Amino acid sequence: MAKKTQTNISLPATFFSLAVILIMSSCGGGQQPAPQFAPTDVDFLTLASGEASVEKKYPGAVEGTVNVDIKAQVSGYLDQIYVKEGDFVQKGQSLFRIKGDVFNEQVHNSEAALKAAIAAQANAQLEIEKVKPLVEGKVMSEMQLKTAQANYDAATAQVAQAKAALGSSQINAAFSLIKAPVSGYIGRIPNRVGNLVTPADVMPLTSLSEINQVFVYFSLSEADYISFVKDRKTDKGMNTVSLIMADGSVYDQKGTVEIASGNIERTTGSIPLKAIFPNPDKLLRSGGSAKVVMTRTLDSALTIPMASVKDIQDRFFVFTLADSNKVAMTPIEIAGHSGNNYIVKSGLKAGDKVALNRIDVLNEGMPVTPGTPAAATDSTAKAK
Repeated sequence: MAKKTQTNISLPATFFSLAVILIMSSCGGGQQPAPQFAPTDVDFLTLASGEASVEKKYPGAVEGTVNVDIKAQVSGYLDQIYVKEGDFVQKGQSLFRIKGDVFNEQVHNSEAALKAAIAAQANAQLEIEKVKPLVEGKVMSEMQLKTAQANYDAATAQVAQAKAALGSSQINAAFSLIKAPVSGYIGRIPNRVGNLVTPADVMPLTSLSEINQVFVYFSLSEADYISFVKDRKTDKGMNTVSLIMADGSVYDQKGTVEIASGNIERTTGSIPLKAIFPNPDKLLRSGGSAKVVMTRTLDSALTIPMASVKDIQDRFFVFTLADSNKVAMTPIEIAGHSGNNYIVKSGLKAGDKVALNRIDVLNEGMPVTPGTPAAATDSTAKAK
């Protein structure tokens, strides 16, 4: 019985001891120092001003130097198609023939009318020659001679009218054979043999494009246009542009820029320009699309790698090295880009050190161990 009593008495004492230990440990925990983390290794680039090229790309539409819609000038049924879509044709080459029986008959009718008019003119001339001596001999009156002369003048006018009618009918007959007005490439041919074609048709018989050279039309905003006009005076390279084709590749020929209009379009606030490109391989075709690349060279510019820039809600930041080897989150403005680098408009100056890596873990005031990689050193040397 005594043994059982001792066990019951020792349990409360044990619980009391554990509670004291827990209270002591909880009170002492608030006095422990916060853990210290080692500074993060970060590579920094020392900025230096240097030459940089700014590229701007503008969507453009490709057109041939000559673009002609081929339309019928007389009405009739399409009788012959001498070319295929995509063919290259020379100036004067036959393209289409409209059934010309009616026009040939008009020519024959006009020729007959002209012959009749010439015969009537000849009879009027004979009448004058017959009446004239009789009037001189006082056998016939002067009035009869004037009448004969008037008849002759009328017959002469009819001859001229008949000649004009013949020329008109011959022109219509010639229009039944449609020839290429310029050399170039044939576009789509929507009609087929047997279709009725008229001059009032909205759809042309085909289109013809001369593409030894091509025009690429694009537009600049008013602000960009003003900058372009100013910059081209000092940077002659802005008069030369390159082209990115629809497949993303760069066209192997350079183009020159011309202003395509003297006015700014009020509805869009832009002004159209055109870039003229040689097209020896006929790779560019009328109706195509491309991007015109205009390059501006800056003599003294600060550039930073795109990978070192943090974009937060359309605002740009970099981490610069501040005092005590801590980083500062610095807002910047960007003027454009050159290759894989941004061109800094404001926020940084030459000599500033910008973090190149670890920007996803850096925060304002964070201590770092700065380093300068060899690649950064080489790029700085080139900028200088």
